Amino acid sequence: MKRVMLTVAYDGTAYSGYQVQENAPTIEGELNRCLGNLLKEDIRVIGGSRTDAGVHALCNVAVFDTQARMPGEKMSYALNQRLPEDIRIREAKEVAEDFHPRHCASRKTYEYKIVNSAFPIPTKRLYSHFTYVPLDAGRMQEAASYLEGEHDFKSFCSAGSQAESTVRRIYDLNVIREGEEITIRVTGNGFLYNMVRIIAGTLMETGRGVWEPEYMTEILQKKNRQAAGPTAPACGLCLVGYEFV
Repeated sequence: MKRVMLTVAYDGTAYSGYQVQENAPTIEGELNRCLGNLLKEDIRVIGGSRTDAGVHALCNVAVFDTQARMPGEKMSYALNQRLPEDIRIREAKEVAEDFHPRHCASRKTYEYKIVNSAFPIPTKRLYSHFTYVPLDAGRMQEAASYLEGEHDFKSFCSAGSQAESTVRRIYDLNVIREGEEITIRVTGNGFLYNMVRIIAGTLMETGRGVWEPEYMTEILQKKNRQAAGPTAPACGLCLVGYEFV
């Protein structure tokens, strides 16, 4: 028996999230199906980040156990011939038998894309959130600075989370404007259920002038989901970095 790790990229538009669900297409479901067809075994992958419906990824991680003789590094080529075009394996390699992506210290980086213009851009509609309301990226960056470091992010966690602790560390949180596109880029040691999308929604409220940037401190202190802004739509979110430390 050996354990293989896959680095998986996908366009999440057509899927009901990463995790397997009954009667709904998911990334994990497609990986299990195609691995089963390839290796003639009942495969159940373990995912590193359980992204929501409509969220994209360049480098999510999945591991699985197999008795197949095929070298781990060769599986990416065989899998990519079987997977739908909106899912691709970027790397496959053998890892230690006890390696578990959710039990290892890691740094994950997400980007949230916003198109801020008078009218939507059709070619970006599946990969960014559109708003015509002017956003002040400077105010958003100032607000973002209050969220860096280790905090209790309970206010930035949707109901239904099964996390034992809501304390997380954000290493970097930057707001970059390039013309009509704003990118919120955040790196942390882990993220709660909908945390990045709630951060994005909250920063957008600040960018609209609803709150002053320093109100982020009060949101953290309240530890109440109702204190933060709305959950931004899923389409703008993409997992762009995943590093084990």
